[in-house]
Amino acid sequence: MHSPETASKLALFRALKPSGRKVVMLTAADYPCARLLDEADIDIILVGDSMGMVTLGFADTVDVTLADMVHHTRAVRRGVTRALVGADLPFHTYETPQQAVESARALMEAGADAVKLEGGISMLPQIRAIIAADIPFIGHIGMLPQSVREEGGYKKKGRTSDQAAKLLDDASAVDAAGAMAIVFEGIVAAVAAEMTRAIRCPSIGIGSGPDCDGQILVTADLTGAFPWFRPPFARARGDVAGEISRAARAFAEEVRGNGEVALVEPSHSR
Repeated sequence: MHSPETASKLALFRALKPSGRKVVMLTAADYPCARLLDEADIDIILVGDSMGMVTLGFADTVDVTLADMVHHTRAVRRGVTRALVGADLPFHTYETPQQAVESARALMEAGADAVKLEGGISMLPQIRAIIAADIPFIGHIGMLPQSVREEGGYKKKGRTSDQAAKLLDDASAVDAAGAMAIVFEGIVAAVAAEMTRAIRCPSIGIGSGPDCDGQILVTADLTGAFPWFRPPFARARGDVAGEISRAARAFAEEVRGNGEVALVEPSHSR
């Protein structure tokens, strides 16, 4: 059973789509980012396996482990009091319904309010098992980052009528199973719009056009904290990487130029 506080948050979330209010979702992998997002009134803070690239330095999400996700979910949970916290089930941790439930429980024990896995109809046994265990579930269909190696890269989905029909079937099946929301990633905008109209739960788009019920971005893409790669659909609203570089260079010049650093009184506000 969910705590009264979590049950209230879930009820408020479920009211968003009927009210017409868009869902705002961003990722976090540490305490300060999570706290800042929570204070910014973000609806769902996702501990995403995208941390594999933007936090852990992997080439993709495939090498992220359940231990990584548990560790970072705990950190994020410490920073969040208002938003819902979602957490990704990493690659190879939900190959059977039993494994899916065990992995999901590990993330819930670490502080998640909901879990997410990639896949549609092919993952229905796992999805149903998670929901039957009273664990709130977020779907993810379209472009699946955990399949990037076998697909040979990140490819837009829904370009053909067959692809569009399959995506619609996947979305309808995951919705009918009881998902609280479904992430639509890398889907042709018109197809994502049709899928959004067909399901009861909110669709949360990423690179899938403006007509989803909400949007998610990797926070490092939003803030410009990871300058070495940014997907074409993500517009940075800041230059965190530039500010870190500027501050570090200024500090280095100060130390090397003066042999000392101008100190300020320490803050005890933490």
